[in-house]
Amino acid sequence: MAERTAAGLLAVMLEPPAAGALSLPAEVREKLAELELELSEGDITQKGYEKKRSKLLAPYIPQIQGVDPSLQIDNRIQASSQAVLPGSKHNKSRATNARDERFRSDLHTEAVQAALAKYKERKMPMPSKRRSVLVQSSVEACTPPDTSSASEDEGSLRRQGRLATSTPYQGHGHPAVEHWFNRVIQGSSTSSSASSTSSHTGGRSITNTTAHAALNANAAATALADLMAHTQLDNHSAPPDVTGLSERSSLHAERPQVASVRGVSRSYNHHTSVMETADGCEWGGGGFHSLIDGVPVNSRVSNKIQQLLNTLKRPKRPPLREFFVDDFEELLDVQQPDPNQPRPEGQQMSPLEGEPLGVVTNWPPSLPAALQRWGTTHPKSPCLTALDNAGKPVYTLTYGKLWTRSQKLAYTLLNKLSTRNEPLLMPGDRVALVFPNNDPVMFMVAFYGCLLAELVPVPIEVPLTKKDAGSQQIGFLLGSCGVTLALTTDACQKGLPKAQTGEVATFKGWPRLLWFVTDGKHVVKPPKDWHPPIREANNDIAYVEYKTSKEGSTMGITVSHSAMLAHCHALTQACGYTEAETITNVLDFKREAGLWHGVLTSVMNRMHVISIPYSLMKVNPLSWIQKVHVYKARVAVVKSRDMHWSLLAQRDQRDISLSSLRMLIVADGANPWSISSCDAFLNVFQARGLRPEVICPCASSSEAMTVAIRRPPETGVPPPGKAVLSMGGLSHSVIRVDTEEKLSVLTVQDVGQVMPGAVVCVVRVEGTPYLCQTDEVGEICVSSASTGLAYYGLPGMTKNIFETIPVTLSGVPISDRPFTRTSLLGFVGPDSLVFIVGKMDGLMVVSGRRHNADDVVATALAVEPMKFVYRGRIAVFSVSVLHDERIVVVAEQRPDASEEDSFQWMSRVLQAIDSIHQVGVYCLALVPANTLPKAPLGGIHISETKQRFLEGALHPCNVLMCPHTCVTNLPKPRQKQPEVGPASMIVGNLVAGKRIAQACGRDLGQLEDNDQARKFLYIQDVLQWRAQATPDHPLFLVLNAKGTVASTASCLQLHKRAERVAAALMGRLNTGDHVALVYPPGIDLIATFYGCLYAGCVPVTVRPPHPQNLTTTLPTVKMIVEVSKSVCILTTQAIMKLLKSKEAAAAVDIKSWPTVLDTDDLPRKKNPQMYKPPTPEMLAYLDFSVSTTGILAGVKMSHAATSALCRSIKLQCELYPSRQIAICLDPYCGLGFALWCLCSVYSGHQSILVPPLELESNASLWLTAVSQYKVRVTFCSYSVMEMCTKGLGLQTEALRLRNVNLSCVRTCMVVAEERPRISLTQSFSKIFKDLGLSPRAVSTTFGCRVNVAICLQGTAGPDPTTVYVDMRALRHDRVRLVERGSPHSLPLMESGKILPGVKVIIANTETKGPLGDSHLGEIWVSSPHNATGYYTVYGEEALHADHFNTKLSFGDTQTVWARTGYLGFLRRTELTDACGERHDALYVVGSVDETLELRGMRYHPIDIETSVIRSHKSIAECAVFTWTNLLVVVVELEGSEQEALDLVALVTNVVLEEHYLIVGVVVVVDPGVIPINSRGEKQRMHLRDGFLADQLDPIYVAYNM
Repeated sequence: MAERTAAGLLAVMLEPPAAGALSLPAEVREKLAELELELSEGDITQKGYEKKRSKLLAPYIPQIQGVDPSLQIDNRIQASSQAVLPGSKHNKSRATNARDERFRSDLHTEAVQAALAKYKERKMPMPSKRRSVLVQSSVEACTPPDTSSASEDEGSLRRQGRLATSTPYQGHGHPAVEHWFNRVIQGSSTSSSASSTSSHTGGRSITNTTAHAALNANAAATALADLMAHTQLDNHSAPPDVTGLSERSSLHAERPQVASVRGVSRSYNHHTSVMETADGCEWGGGGFHSLIDGVPVNSRVSNKIQQLLNTLKRPKRPPLREFFVDDFEELLDVQQPDPNQPRPEGQQMSPLEGEPLGVVTNWPPSLPAALQRWGTTHPKSPCLTALDNAGKPVYTLTYGKLWTRSQKLAYTLLNKLSTRNEPLLMPGDRVALVFPNNDPVMFMVAFYGCLLAELVPVPIEVPLTKKDAGSQQIGFLLGSCGVTLALTTDACQKGLPKAQTGEVATFKGWPRLLWFVTDGKHVVKPPKDWHPPIREANNDIAYVEYKTSKEGSTMGITVSHSAMLAHCHALTQACGYTEAETITNVLDFKREAGLWHGVLTSVMNRMHVISIPYSLMKVNPLSWIQKVHVYKARVAVVKSRDMHWSLLAQRDQRDISLSSLRMLIVADGANPWSISSCDAFLNVFQARGLRPEVICPCASSSEAMTVAIRRPPETGVPPPGKAVLSMGGLSHSVIRVDTEEKLSVLTVQDVGQVMPGAVVCVVRVEGTPYLCQTDEVGEICVSSASTGLAYYGLPGMTKNIFETIPVTLSGVPISDRPFTRTSLLGFVGPDSLVFIVGKMDGLMVVSGRRHNADDVVATALAVEPMKFVYRGRIAVFSVSVLHDERIVVVAEQRPDASEEDSFQWMSRVLQAIDSIHQVGVYCLALVPANTLPKAPLGGIHISETKQRFLEGALHPCNVLMCPHTCVTNLPKPRQKQPEVGPASMIVGNLVAGKRIAQACGRDLGQLEDNDQARKFLYIQDVLQWRAQATPDHPLFLVLNAKGTVASTASCLQLHKRAERVAAALMGRLNTGDHVALVYPPGIDLIATFYGCLYAGCVPVTVRPPHPQNLTTTLPTVKMIVEVSKSVCILTTQAIMKLLKSKEAAAAVDIKSWPTVLDTDDLPRKKNPQMYKPPTPEMLAYLDFSVSTTGILAGVKMSHAATSALCRSIKLQCELYPSRQIAICLDPYCGLGFALWCLCSVYSGHQSILVPPLELESNASLWLTAVSQYKVRVTFCSYSVMEMCTKGLGLQTEALRLRNVNLSCVRTCMVVAEERPRISLTQSFSKIFKDLGLSPRAVSTTFGCRVNVAICLQGTAGPDPTTVYVDMRALRHDRVRLVERGSPHSLPLMESGKILPGVKVIIANTETKGPLGDSHLGEIWVSSPHNATGYYTVYGEEALHADHFNTKLSFGDTQTVWARTGYLGFLRRTELTDACGERHDALYVVGSVDETLELRGMRYHPIDIETSVIRSHKSIAECAVFTWTNLLVVVVELEGSEQEALDLVALVTNVVLEEHYLIVGVVVVVDPGVIPINSRGEKQRMHLRDGFLADQLDPIYVAYNM
């Protein structure tokens, strides 16, 4: 465990006890400590803990009167996470010397607390979560997890008494300690006035008095016990800064760098001038109400965002070096090495040699030979004792039994297993050994049976379920080793998952295996004349040991017979093993030290092994100590966690003696934090006969086997060493014995000397294996006869790891023997002792600095962990995001931890890690208890956890992301270049050979056509003329959901119906009055429109309210009616009833409607004279539409523009009376309205009208109609296309059987006011290709408010082209074409052909100058059918005055243009258009109003949304917007709510990777929450308003720090 000392803080506390100070009897202290441990381990509930504790303390309560009340901490906050261990003489003597304190390994928590105290109080916004998410879905989540499965990675006792227990609390009057406590409470940045007084007992600071008032009187007992346990005063109890907000703000001004993010304990708030809103957000003064963009911002959300802004500190970014800023290239900031970072200064190290291997006269020539010798000469000698879960010996295997049973198995395997009369196994074949951890006897027999049969055993874990973490990887290993047979026990075989047939199931990724049970009844006694071949040890493979890499892949390490023998020899010599010694083994006997000591070396020396199964340790952690006592064992092989567990249980045993132990081998002594377990264990068990020099940590790795081990005391070795190293130095791979920085230190112990017969050196981790300098950390490499040979079947990796040739700095190899890399990071210290500071697997390189995952775990656990998370159930790993590693911490949360407590804990973990390791945590996630993938012997499967995190399958219940603090390598924000003058711009463009970007459609003047309608200036005249000339010609045909004709209208019928409407209006209204037409799509709408024109009124078409959703749809109707100043509403009877209904009254004021007329049964009157407008410039109709930015804008269409529009469309689409077109659009505004109501009357073609609403009940309606009427030209909207793609994707076969054939379609145009949605149009083309749809048919149109039809594919002219542009260049308003598939490429499709009579130019939005065609700019349009102006823009009239008549600032300054408000560019293509000219294509990129200005660049929301939708399968839709410079991402979750929090990290990652932006807030909502208008466009501003007003009912809101 990474232990950091805080000697500075301690010195104050270690004064001699004041006279008359409180003191509790030792046994009470001991019991209190045990209670603490029980609580922290989850063995006892909080309630039970408090009950027992108060019982223990009851007799001593009166003594507490004199305690300083500021120490009586609120009850809720107390439980110390630190145990107090019974003080021993050893402890006392050590405690007196303050310098010595530096070497104590139990001070991590002080360091963490002191680090936290540095932070000033300020709230972080807590994520908000819907209640239902808190309800755990899994049953097991309610059971506390298997804390005992605290893995290797968990180990040590991280909470010993931090102070010598013999130092009782100094009494009330003692100034020093009080000053120290105050410092901890207040944090170092409390206002100076408060802290200056707090050190004198008399002048108590104002801060404390506030605290007293708030403190509970009944906290007396609590305070006492806490003091006795020397608890750190924890963070909750920091008194608030009563100096109020004025002071707080001044602090911000002074120290903008400090991210102060700790929460004030709730109970204090009423004493301060800080008001609390419902959510615990703090605001000063009288609340926070203001209007921002018209949204009242007193909502919870905006408060939280404000908090977030307050919290975000500037990343610690080194000053950027100067570099040339190219406008396209966003240069990622490469972290430059810090010039002041420590560098190694020592000499080059010289390789370290172990003592020579001794020569033993009658040493057996191989391991099977040793077994044969002992099996025949000492058959009664005990070899292995197996225990059951009660700790009772079940069976003792003698050497004789081991020898005979192994022989039987060997014989059976070689002779009795056959396939088609061929023996199944040949010598050298690999065999899987699948034995449970509580059956060492069967395993040992199987292992030696394989050795005797010359087979190669591959021991693996028992697969318990089909979904075991890493099980698939084990399968790959077995497959690559060519394993066909698995040996197992009868009991184990019965427990394996079975297939339907009753055979063992085949696990995912596993080869087909034959399972052979090795129990007695299945093996055969060999004949008298059969003897196993016993050969001398050679270089053939003896066994294969599996190992899982950091990435999660499993490799098999091959060990030869000679290496196996040499390793036994070396261990025997190093550990001084003698014949018939007794050894207890707690480790996994299948691999590593458990196998080496407990199965191989033990047989070599005829030792007796007491094997303690993991299941017994879980029930009784003390079992191994009891067995050492009972069997008088000389040696014990344990891990630091076994020592840690035994401390929890030692109270039950008074009569244990460990005096028989001559060696306590700590197998994971290479873990830097094993030292604290060793120290704590010694403190407690020294009194029970344990000698300090017996503890022997060792370092090993699967590849190199044992690397170094501390020798037993009798061998006369130098005393053990400890080093207190600076973490800062270590992160630069430099060893510095720490002097100044008291917090960031790592205390490590040595792992002894190099193994006999081995040579060790330390090499640089990356690149060429150069030898390190003496004060540099590197990877330890070993050359000896006892290392592994290779990774089975992986020659490339084998060469890198097993055949490394270290070289000196001048490049000369140090030896001709190859070295094996051990994956241990360390150095050689004084006295040739080896020190290990970490493992390659846990190495995380962040911005060039190295951090060790285990150290980060230790820091996280030191933050008062036990209340909120399970110790030992915490995983730390790094993920690569935006070209650097980012640290992720995942922990299991206790079921009883409240949301707020967990969040508090998380924010403090972040601060502690930041402070101690000087590195930011990118993501901290808490998952429900028992849900992290487990490694075989407890602990967490790190690589599997990482995999789940990246796939979004962890399902956390709490997430805190801190990209703002961590990501320091974003590109430099773009500085806008000063604009160049117009003249130089033109010259520049000419010199560069760029064309000015302009284009136009065909010239109307030259297009002579026999267009009869041209004679008429007014569209209503065209209708009258058609009613006379071709009265029965059908113009309209409306279909219903069944596909049958609902209504039709010929020229005459339409004219007659219009006349009736006109007659009804003429008596009532004046000419020029505005009339709102509120109709469902159909003939009524068209007839009343012409009726209004006949009567001289101005029609305004309005979408009717939705009867099921009046609250949201009716206000829009009301608004349009009011804004358009309509004096009358024409509608149907049904809608009229709806407008005046009770439900409507709830949504709007129904009394203020203008006159409402229903036109269902109008009388037939003879019409008075038709109204004739005096000039074509008069207003014909108003077109109202809500833009995607939520602005309601109505434009004026004159009679002239209306006719010009119809003529342009007629020419482009070649529309004649003999044509039929199908229209599936809404008829209320824009091009949809023109196609539905105007074009048929003008051109005389027949329109088949399909109301889009009908598709909801019959998705195939539109396509069936197109096929049935053999339509060549059809129009639809994106929402219609999406309905068809999603609804009919799987039904193309059924449609074909119904004879739906789309080969008739020449053009299918999507009417849109946005960038073409390529992915949708392409899916549509692909899906319906099967029904004969031509891939060239689908295209898009483009229109906007100033001109409803600028581009439209039409029937002639080249196909629409697609180009790929560089998305990064686009952010800088540049257009750079790239190849398809290149990184950062964005496909853009041309928006159809420019209509006849339309001219388009691209202009700079700011300077209004023309742009070259490699620039992105605003599309300006000039055309006879431009609208003549806004009738009104609701709320923003002044801004839009120049939209309709603006001129270029230079170049052609005469032409009057209208500004579309859309960004785009023009490209001259290689294609020719109808006139034989080169074709100019217009590409629309997006609306100017929608773009996000971030980091000086222009982003289009759709690009970010596309990335986000791709990041996880459960994201159905996404919308982004900004709020106070924060990027807010809203995602719709299509899946179970437990996936909601998985999305937070994935969304943040993808936006960083692809757009170099940090997401500020992630909001997860239900499907359908993102509002979409009738054109299928997202209404992002409505969404933003809903979010800020707290109306979205989100599943989860995460505020990224």
